[in-house]
Amino acid sequence: MTQTPSPTPSSGPTPVHWKLVVDAGDPHAQADFWAAALRYEVEDNSAFVERLLELGALPAAATVEFHGRRAFRDLIAVRHPDDPYDKERGTGLGRRLLFQRVPEAKSVKNRLHLDLHPGDGRRDGEVERLVGLGASVLRRVKEPAGEWVVMADPEGNEFCVQ
Repeated sequence: MTQTPSPTPSSGPTPVHWKLVVDAGDPHAQADFWAAALRYEVEDNSAFVERLLELGALPAAATVEFHGRRAFRDLIAVRHPDDPYDKERGTGLGRRLLFQRVPEAKSVKNRLHLDLHPGDGRRDGEVERLVGLGASVLRRVKEPAGEWVVMADPEGNEFCVQ
């Protein structure tokens, strides 16, 4: 019986690239909120959108004017400012949130949420800043395991601030 050697980090499978997709009634407003909340950048896909329009591969009705440039009507993403991105498409290649338009409103508790960690002693200031951006405080939690604030973004998606 032969044994297959365990993969080493350099020869093992490549990790899967991913993004978190969030359903939204207004993806562009959500992108603005979350870009400000996380201090991320809203992706600029305008060059790619314009190229698709010129080729006839994208109807004009599938676009909107957003911050003075063409954008996809039904989706937009935010990305970490230090991560790499595809300059031709404006698409992030690292940590990203993609907001996609859906017709229905949020109706039940999230099954997945973000936990924000602003740093020791900064939770209350961060909560105030997020409220100023349009979030709301749902409840404050104090348990033996720790303290956090449960909040909702402008469309009601819950997230926590540690």
